[in-house]
Parts: sequence; C-alpha cells; structure tokens
Amino acid sequence: MDNEKKFHGEGRREFMKQSTLLAGGLLAMPILSKANYFSGASGVIKIALIGCGGRGTGAATQALSTKENVQLVAMADAFPDRLKESYENIKEALGDKANRVNVPESNKFLGFDAYKQAIALADVVILATPPGFRPIHFEEAVKQGKHIFMEKPVATDPAGIKRVLEAAAVAKTKKLNVVVGLQRRYQNSYRELYKRFQDGMIGDILSAQVWWNQGALWVKPRKPEYTEMEYQMRNWYYFNWLCGDHIVEQHIHNIDVGNWFMGATPVTAQGMGGRAVRTGKEYGEIFDHHYVEYRYANGVVMNSQCRHWKDAPSKVDEEIVGTKGRILCDRAQIVDHKGKVLYQFDKKKNENNPYQTEHDELFAAIAKGEYKFADAERGAQTTLTAIIGRLATYSGQVIDWNVALNSGLDIHPKTYAFDAQPPVLPDASGNYAFAKPGITKYFS
Repeated sequence: MDNEKKFHGEGRREFMKQSTLLAGGLLAMPILSKANYFSGASGVIKIALIGCGGRGTGAATQALSTKENVQLVAMADAFPDRLKESYENIKEALGDKANRVNVPESNKFLGFDAYKQAIALADVVILATPPGFRPIHFEEAVKQGKHIFMEKPVATDPAGIKRVLEAAAVAKTKKLNVVVGLQRRYQNSYRELYKRFQDGMIGDILSAQVWWNQGALWVKPRKPEYTEMEYQMRNWYYFNWLCGDHIVEQHIHNIDVGNWFMGATPVTAQGMGGRAVRTGKEYGEIFDHHYVEYRYANGVVMNSQCRHWKDAPSKVDEEIVGTKGRILCDRAQIVDHKGKVLYQFDKKKNENNPYQTEHDELFAAIAKGEYKFADAERGAQTTLTAIIGRLATYSGQVIDWNVALNSGLDIHPKTYAFDAQPPVLPDASGNYAFAKPGITKYFS
C-alpha cells in the first residue's frame, strides 16, 4: 500500500508530526464547497445513526450535544427493540435538546439493508453496528458522499481491512471528513503527553507495554424463537465475524496508543492465548486472554495483554519506555528512570471527555466547510494490528503484517439474512469450535 514504508519506520519523525497535527485538528486543509459538506434546510446538519446499541446511542447523543445546528433524522438497526430503545434513550439523555431528534416512523429502518436508506437521508453518518458490518457500511457512506463518524474497530478480518482502505482512498478524493472512535487521540492528557514525547522528553522508544485486563462481560440467553443468525447477532461479542475477539474490539484502544507513539505499525506478531476461565458454550468461539509480542521494523517490541477474568485485578493502561524516561499514560505522567517526575498533566483541571471532543471537532469542521479529518486509514492500520495479534494467539505462529494484509482472509457469511447460516455453527451440544494454537492454521 502507498504508506507501507512510512508505517513501517521510514520517515517516522515526519509521520508523527503530521499525525499529531491531524489528530489535533490543526492540519490546514482545503475549504469545501457548500454543496460538499451539508445540504440541510436552514443550515441544519442532518445525522443518520446506523446501529442502535449502547455505543450507537452514546455516539448519537454526543453528536447531538455539539454546538452545531444538528438533527438526528434517520435510524437503522437489524432489530426493532434496539431501535426503539435507542430512540427513547437519546431523547431522554438530551433533555432540553430533545427537539434535535427528528426521526419520524418513516425514517426508522430495519433489517440488513436498512443502512442504505438511512444514509441517503443524512449529511453525516454514525456507524456503530457490531464491527463486522463496518466495511460495507463505510463503503456505502463514502459512495453516497457523506461525512462519517465510525466506531472502532473498522473490520474483523484482513479482507475487511482491504475494503476499508480502498474506501478511505475514495473518501480522501471526495474530501469527506472521517473520524474513527479511537478517542485517546482526542483526549487532552494523551495529546499533551504526545507533544512532550515529540519534544524528546523520554528520548528514543525502547519498548512499550499496553493492557486491557478486566472482568466478565454481558451474555444474552438464547431464546427458542431465535435463528442461529439472530442468536449470534444478539451475542455479537462472542463471534469473530462480528466482533473480532476482545483483542480487536476492545484492546484496540491501547494498541492504537502504541502505534501512535511509535509512528508505525508492527511488522510481525507472535503470542499466546486461550480459554482458561470463560469456557462455556455461551461464550461462542473467542478467547478470554491474549498476550502478544508486536515487533516493529526498528526492532522495538510492544508487549500487549488483554483478558476477561472475573475477580482478577483490572488494568487498562499504556506505558512507553524511552532512553531517558517513560510515559505512564493512565497517570498522565512522564518520569525518568529513577522515578523523578518530569511532567504531570493535571487531570482534575484539564482533562476532557474525549468521546464528546471527537464529535465537537468533527461537527465544527463540517459546519465550517473544512476538511480536517481522515482517520479511516489509520483506523484500518490499528485494526489490522489487533487482528494479526488474534491470528497469532489463535494459531501459535508468527504472523507477518504483509502476509496477513494480502491474504484475502474473509471470515464473513456469504449472505446476510436471519435465515442464513453464519460462518460458525454449534455442534449437537451447542458448543462452538474455537482455535487451537499449534493446530489452527491461516497461512501456509
């Protein structure tokens, strides 16, 4: 791909500089024609929500809480109960701004193709379905010429990454703003830590450690009326074609911080993982722990770990170790190797809500007719980083970035319908097959 050498180490300083400017909304971009940023009556920016779960509800609420003249005009989901609940929750959360929700029944769309109808009615699209659908939804939004906020991750397999990268290139030619919900890039403390890293406060990076360790998550019981497809979509977190496993869906945030500070993506991944605690059939096919060693072209290693174990200590954080000191991200602190504090960000006074900020900055740019945000390629790069981690822990093999990217590996069903068969099916006892390191193979 065009930026492969850049991401793998060449021109790292320049890439980091540009990434900071872009993440901060400071990179000068051309002004768009009025027809190319929004077309609503009286200057209203019309929003469509695709995916009405908890994250979609939150993202729509944040978009509608910006200072701009915005309205939610369309919603789409596979399930009527999710759409109804989301509609009511958004209105309740907005309080005196509830009049920004203007979605008549005719603009509430259901089913696998509902996204196309909702996208057509909007100027800005929020993509927040389970991530397995992200590539096709992103493609359609770009095709229809819409500005986009899409949640992370942006795909669950290498074939999906390819689709996102191709659509991202088209989005750039159309000057469509695209923000991806890797919100640490929009968080004040991380931005300030990164500025000081750029200024050389910790010297050159020697290693990085990233964690997302927490307890158990939700499970939704199977009901007799569910088809297998509906069951898996209701429990999307436990099926790779929909979720990508928690290393992709959740730990991507921490992995993204490592790539950000490295100014690169890794060239290989190797590691281990399994199902030590979360072993029941209700947990589908995913692992409950992953440990990955990511190796970059310059020899630096990022150690990555994530797990879902009940009653085990939680840790969600990143640490960047340099020749002169280290960055402790959760503490928003930089220290030297003797523990002396070199910099401390004041979270109580200066921290923001990055979930809100990413929408504030996106919608401010759109309202002004500015082209500032092109997150899609970076989002795809970080998503692939997480995916090769999963492939490494599942197979027990060393996974090469380029081999994975160009593999064409596609884990999705051939047909999207409630009576269609998903790509993985339970056995007679209701158990799903899961990967066996050393046995499972992806590439020859």
